[in-house]
Amino acid sequence: MPNETRSARLAVLIDADNASAKIADGLFEEIAKIGEASVRRLYGDFSGPHMKGWSAILSKHAIIPQQQFAYTPGKNASDIALVIDAMDLLHSGRFDGFCLVSSDSDFTRLAARIREQGIDAFGFGEQKTPESFRQACRRFIYTENLLPTAAANAPDAAKPEKPLQPPSAATPIIRKVIAQMESEDGWVALGGVGNQLANLASDFDPRTFGFRKLSDLVRKTNAFEIEHVEGGGMRIRVKTTSSPKEEKR
Repeated sequence: MPNETRSARLAVLIDADNASAKIADGLFEEIAKIGEASVRRLYGDFSGPHMKGWSAILSKHAIIPQQQFAYTPGKNASDIALVIDAMDLLHSGRFDGFCLVSSDSDFTRLAARIREQGIDAFGFGEQKTPESFRQACRRFIYTENLLPTAAANAPDAAKPEKPLQPPSAATPIIRKVIAQMESEDGWVALGGVGNQLANLASDFDPRTFGFRKLSDLVRKTNAFEIEHVEGGGMRIRVKTTSSPKEEKR
């Protein structure tokens, strides 16, 4: 058979105690952008009523439940089981990346260990997730952005009903990225800015500020000059008070 380029093989490990079943549809749509979810496991004590939401959608997303009884109060057997499975899968050498779905900082070391092995770790959790876990991942996606009312289901330039942060909150980090990129006249390619943002802040996502596209977010901040270049590309630079400039076409 001819060689075929295949999608990255991913292991999706979900901490049911720290993730809502409401994100499931958006979660697997987002993971499909990264690669193929070859392993889909959900960890928790399904003997309790709080797991009813996950139990109802297991078959829809072909998720395999990993039952862990809470034998001792205060001890999270599910977390331990998830870590053990992750290490077994990591050493199998069969996976290109791991998707860790939790808002628990206890998985910080696991994410770091996966990346030490040269494998990508993608985190999915709520905005309250501690910074240590977010930054240990190659990329971290807020699960609030995966809910049905979030920007994923809105038109390109439209905003979700309740963005997690105002667009102005993105200005400082975009300015920082532009400052880091070498440019004689201050103009930098928007695509390069996007790549550098992902490297600088694993949790940066235009949807957090109410937009699907970085270009729409940049426009809304009103802090940058925008120039469309031949071929359909776009350049931006920081606005200065001495030489304000409207968007060029």
